[in-house]
Amino acid sequence: MTLALWKDISPLSRPLKAPTTTSPHVLIIGGGVTGLTTAWVLLDRGYRVTVVSSRWVNTDNRLTSQIAGALWEYPPAVCGQHTDAISLGHSKKWVMTSYHIFDALAGMPEISKASGIRMLPSTFFFPVTVESDPAQHHKLKEILACGVRGFRRGAELIEERRCDPAYGVADAYELLAPVIDTDQAMVWLTDLVAKKGARYVTDTITGDLLHLEDSLRAQFNADVIVNCTGLGAETLAGDATVYPIRGGLIRVINNGVDFPKVEAALTITADAVHSTNEIIFLVPRNDNILLIGGITEPHETTLSLTLDSPIIKRMRARCEGLLPGLEKARLDPDYPLAQGLRPFRGQNVRVERELRRAGSRVVHSYGHGGSGWSLSFGCAGDVAKLVEDTLAGVPAKSTRVPVAGNSPRREMVTAHL
Repeated sequence: MTLALWKDISPLSRPLKAPTTTSPHVLIIGGGVTGLTTAWVLLDRGYRVTVVSSRWVNTDNRLTSQIAGALWEYPPAVCGQHTDAISLGHSKKWVMTSYHIFDALAGMPEISKASGIRMLPSTFFFPVTVESDPAQHHKLKEILACGVRGFRRGAELIEERRCDPAYGVADAYELLAPVIDTDQAMVWLTDLVAKKGARYVTDTITGDLLHLEDSLRAQFNADVIVNCTGLGAETLAGDATVYPIRGGLIRVINNGVDFPKVEAALTITADAVHSTNEIIFLVPRNDNILLIGGITEPHETTLSLTLDSPIIKRMRARCEGLLPGLEKARLDPDYPLAQGLRPFRGQNVRVERELRRAGSRVVHSYGHGGSGWSLSFGCAGDVAKLVEDTLAGVPAKSTRVPVAGNSPRREMVTAHL
């Protein structure tokens, strides 16, 4: 389902459709970007909304949504996961919905300033010509057709962006992409959703929603529950395929004093070099901070990285090798290293109604990996449709389809689109 600008959502502080005392009430579990964008979409459709979260945006113990690099990328992307073509197709639709909404928000000066959402050049580099890599060539052709702005192509981008060709880059293309100051955006988003009428409740919900649904609906007088808990879905959805991938980002001063100011995102993605050990991205977080990344460490559950961790040192060395002068960068004295746990899922992003119980009024939206911001509005639009179907009594349909062949393994896709 595609959200129409500005027919289905509004950036104003009042909902597009004001609720009444008899409007359906939706309980959303999770106060990150997925939960809050879902709340935004539902509020503008006239629902009453309560959001429950164990914690909210803050600077002492940041949410995963605040730590995220939040660089938009057309799928397949390094921070996303797909085990079948159907799932990949859904993510392509979801990210384009989000792209157009972020583009529109960035085009409104007051909102861009308040939210930290901007459109900046995003340059993708490749070790060989794009045409010589069939997967990248196919992706390039899709990008040309999908409606992004500011597309440019050519090896001259390597010199223009001051990259060292000796590092091993031979080709590049560039597009305008959403670049988000996630700390600022989460503060703005939390405030906006509250102004639209959401009620916030600080609480930790533990246990499987299969068993908690009735009591939670009674406690909150909710007609539908939406699970947007990220890693918490392992328990709340009874999903053993949920797992973390640890990430880390170095933050340096990007004011043009110590090295030429970086004003475009610079990326060599893992799918371009076919190695999860060669991820490079440099992302201007705001006017004064540059993010240096990145790493992926599956099943690491602790936030124990330091600037002296070998994997962090290797990460910085890679980025300095691509961009000469970066070795002179000064660390952000207040927040030099960001680290968090991306909520991945073995069976792709899950946007689906609960199927383990007939008549359940639970809708799930989790497993977004490192692409929560990029997928946010697209997934929220589909959740709204699933909520509508639930309230209308439309039977829930299984969205599990077998993998090609005779393998008993089954993958999660979203069949209701």
